[in-house]
Amino acid sequence: MSANIYAHEFRARLRSVIIWSLSVTAILFFYFSFFSVFADQAALMNQMLERFPPQMRAAFGLDAMDLSTVLGFYSFIFLFVQLCLAIQAGNYGFGLVSIEESELTADFLLSKPVSRRQVLTSKLLAALTSLTITNAVVWASSYASIAVFRGDREYDPRTLLLLLLSVVIFQLFFLSVGLVVSVLVKRVRSVTPYSLGLGFGAYVLSAFSGILGEVKLELITPFKHLDPAGIVRDGAYDTPLVLLNATVTVVSLAAAYWLYLRRDIPAVS
Repeated sequence: MSANIYAHEFRARLRSVIIWSLSVTAILFFYFSFFSVFADQAALMNQMLERFPPQMRAAFGLDAMDLSTVLGFYSFIFLFVQLCLAIQAGNYGFGLVSIEESELTADFLLSKPVSRRQVLTSKLLAALTSLTITNAVVWASSYASIAVFRGDREYDPRTLLLLLLSVVIFQLFFLSVGLVVSVLVKRVRSVTPYSLGLGFGAYVLSAFSGILGEVKLELITPFKHLDPAGIVRDGAYDTPLVLLNATVTVVSLAAAYWLYLRRDIPAVS
């Protein structure tokens, strides 16, 4: 690892980390402030949800959530948090090696006395540090919002811990997939369309998986690998899907290293 590259990459993402962290905190506190209303009117809420089409309830996982409970309501909010984390991690993954190439400064970086493996490792560790900070904010704001708004309602701390631990696996998936796609693509001119496409695309596949039922779309979307409603309902992960998620992450990282070490880096002509 090169300390200079790591420090530069981390500083470059610090503003983004702050913005994403504040956004996630705002989402959690804003939506959880409505929890007491939902909990106090549980029967009315259930009647209202029954009026929605079954396909719509399945798309958002509402058919498996009890919004009158602390973790049931939190799992609903957690879907939006996951979407934010997916876009952030995908954004970092797509931009990891493509920024220098799009700005035609990659050849200057690689002319320094560091290997390509050191460059990629330093960049990857900086991205992981940035995601870890956001992850820590998610943990802190989750516990804080629940403590502030849950009132005297109880919840299972172990299940909440499982939900929060899933963030790490979730972030790594989008980071690694974004990285390997950026290495496969000849030149990524802007990372935003790619990260938005990956994040929203995976979310839409998750919604269609819930609507269509028998179609095994959950095999290709991490929103189903780490479904918050399922974790709350079962008090455990879906082990086969989590193992599939981890396998895709490891294979993507290995492929990204292999491709980057052999990549033809564009230079300033």
